[in-house]
Formats: sequence, structure tokens, C-alpha cells
Amino acid sequence: MVSNNVVIGLEIHTQITSLKTKLFCSCPSDYRGKPPNTNVCPTCLGLPGALPVVNVNAIKAAIMVALALRCSISDLLVFTRKHYFYPDLPKNYQISQYDGIGSMPIAKNGYVILNIDGNIKKIRIRRINIEEDPGRLIYPTGSLLTSKYTLIDYNRSGIALLEIVTEPDISTPKEAKVFIDKIRSILEHLGITDPNLEGSIRVDANISLAGGSRVEVKNISSPKDVERALAYEIIRQSKMLGSGEVVRRETRHWDSVRKVTVPLRAKELEEDYRYFPDPDLPPIKITKELIMDIASKLPELPDQRIERFVRSYGISEYLANVLVLEKSLADYFEECVGICGNPELVGNIVVNDLKRWIDELNLEVIEAKKLLPANQLCKLIQLLINNSINIKILKEVLPKALRSGKDVISIIYEEGYMDISDEKMLMKIVEEVFKENQQAVKDALDNPKAINYLVGQVMKKTKGRANPSITNKLITMKLAEIRGTPKNDR
Repeated sequence: MVSNNVVIGLEIHTQITSLKTKLFCSCPSDYRGKPPNTNVCPTCLGLPGALPVVNVNAIKAAIMVALALRCSISDLLVFTRKHYFYPDLPKNYQISQYDGIGSMPIAKNGYVILNIDGNIKKIRIRRINIEEDPGRLIYPTGSLLTSKYTLIDYNRSGIALLEIVTEPDISTPKEAKVFIDKIRSILEHLGITDPNLEGSIRVDANISLAGGSRVEVKNISSPKDVERALAYEIIRQSKMLGSGEVVRRETRHWDSVRKVTVPLRAKELEEDYRYFPDPDLPPIKITKELIMDIASKLPELPDQRIERFVRSYGISEYLANVLVLEKSLADYFEECVGICGNPELVGNIVVNDLKRWIDELNLEVIEAKKLLPANQLCKLIQLLINNSINIKILKEVLPKALRSGKDVISIIYEEGYMDISDEKMLMKIVEEVFKENQQAVKDALDNPKAINYLVGQVMKKTKGRANPSITNKLITMKLAEIRGTPKNDR
């Protein structure tokens, strides 16, 4: 009988998007949206005679990440050439790092603590490497599997990457997703990586079942797709092992449209890469003073922020975890609490209602904050607290505000969610009615019963939502004001 014990290890490749230039040259790091092959130079194209010069800020960013992941940091930075032949690699080798004789990564032996449904699990970090991103393959007439030809854009070539490699401590697809979500949150809180940028975080997932060889699924772009790809691989490999087939060591591609993995090539061994120290980049000493200086400037990290939210705001640990998972969402929560207080109510609405619509409308939190600023959400919450609207109305207004960007009070009145009782707003409507119905105003000055016509016109303009008693009062006041005006001033 085949045992299906699952062993998963991850390689997370994250761009250091906080840098202004590439890793080994002065080309701008902002390559997205540029015409193909225009954001390049002899160094990132690997032309003969071009020499790399390391971006010092990339080293500092790597040290920040290493400290946040509780890693031991090397006292010497050694860059290594990793040789493989692929169209997106202009030099036919990648400048990376390696943990072996004569080489070493910038950091290793760290760990991350996960809380999965109340169960605490430690995932060890094997190493962190600094390396360069390859170019980008583009499939104009379909996907990797169906396109008739492939184009190459080298604009991305040479962008600074961090490779975070775990030990095979992950046991389920859900654990893998939770781990990636936490790494994303840490990187975002550090200000190292903007995870909302296309391609800024990509994952290679390695998975094996007892009785089979290790399979790698390459370049998965989202935590959810990592979970799906691993779940698919568990079923695929289980069926193969159960029927007596051999699961061979290979590299596969995740087809996010069909939700399947497909074979790419036989998996390379470490020996195939022919690692050796890069002769163009001498070792760089990393001093304890530099590490201590960077450590002293670390911002509040996700675990610390969760503890503060629970302690200072009195919200549940669950709410705090969901909020802090996305830094921009946690920032939005704190901005709202600063305006309208009520942290538990704000937290519940942000997590259970607002976040749901952000996901459903396929928005980024930053976009949602522009459409529904914190002061707008607080207007809704204040109406809820005052019993002017109920929670059902609040839930209905949220998606309308996120779709339109309109003022929430305007939406409430326009959609008929509550009576218009605001005297300033009603007076403007009364004045419009008076201008448009001057004969009726004259009639009302002579006959009090004629006021009903003016009230009806206000109701018509407000689709029946004007508060009747306030409307009557304002019309009476306006008529009295006219009566008190000398005839030659009318």
C-alpha cells in the first residue's frame, strides 16, 4: 500500500521593488509598461566587456529581510554564476548565490512561525540569496502551451531579486498559502516589495509524496494558485503511485486557466548548473556595525503589529491577523479608527464587508481607499451608530461606493435609503422649487392651503424622501421671509 505523506518546500522569488535601479547596472528598475527591450544596457544584456557593479541598497534590503526572518547573516557576500541556457537569460548564466565550497548565501537558518487554525507551526528558512531576474518571455498567440511563437523582452533582465528558500517543512497546500501570505506581509511592512505589482513575487513549489520523486512547479504568481497547484499535484501523484506508476523528478508548469500542471522538462540537478564564484564581483565584507544599524531601523513587523492591535484596540486576534495580512488594509483600519473610534466595529466592517467587496470587484486596497476614503466609511459607521441606517443598508452602500467613488451620503439619499432630514440640503431644494413655481408661491402667500402644492414639488424632486414636517417648516419659513420683504424688493 502506498503512503501519501506530503513534503513541500518553497522557493519564493521577490523583486526588491524599493530600488531605483537594477541589481548590477544603472538602468531604472521601473520597467513595467516600457516598450520592449528599451530599458536595457550592455551590462543587463550581458554584452562582451560589460562589468557588473552591485547595488549596495540591494544588500541592505536583503539584510533587512534576513533579520525579519530571524536568519544568521553571513560576514562575507559572495556572488556565484549559475549556468543554464534559456532564451530569457542573455549571458547564459545568472548571477546568484550558492551554499557550497567557496560560496555562501547572504543569510541562512531562519524561521517563520505560522498560526494555522489555532495550531502553531515553525517553517524553517534554509537560505536567502540575492540574484538577478531574467528577461520575460511573451506568448503573443496564446499561452506557453499554445502560442505559435515566443517573444523576449529584456526590460526585466537584471532586476534585483531575493530568493527565499524554505526547508521541506510544509505539509499541506493550505500551509503553503499561509506561509506565502505571511512572507508577503513581512516584505510589505519592510517596504522592500510591493506585492501588488505584476510579477513582483513568484513561487516555485517543490512537492513529493512518499514513494515518488520531487516535482517542481515553476513560476506560480499568487498564493491562491500555489495552493491550487499543490492540491492538483497531490491528486495527480497519488493516482500515479496508487496505480503503480513511477513519479519522476521533473519541472512542471501551472496552467492557471485550466487549473492543471503540465510537464516542461526533466528537473536539473545542482551539478548541471556548474556553480562557481563570479570573477567580476569580488567578495564584499558585511560588518556587524552595518547589521546593527539596519536592525535599529527596522519598522514594526506583522507579528508586532498584531500584538499591538489586540492590546491597544481590544480587537480579536483573528481580526488583527486578517487586517495585518495586507499592510494597506491595516493602515486603512488605523486611519478609520483615528477618525471615528469604535475599533471593533470598524475592524469587523473592514474585514467582513469591505474586504469581501474589494476582492469581488477585483480591486487593490489602494484603489479602494481612493474610491472610499476613511472619512467616507466613518460617515457610514456614524450613521449606523446613530441608528439613522441599519447594517443591511451599510452593506448595500459599500459596493455602490466602491463602484462609483461617490459620496456615501449622496448614495444614501439618491437610493432612498433614508429620509432627507438635513435642513441645509432641503432648503436648497425648497429654493429651487420656489424659483421654478413662482405662481404657486404667490398662491401660497394668499392661501395657506396652497402650501401643499409646494410640498408636493419638493417631494417630487426628492422622490418622496424629504422629511414632510421639516419640509413644511422650511416652506413656511421661506414664505414668511417673502412676506416680510418689501414689494419693490421682490
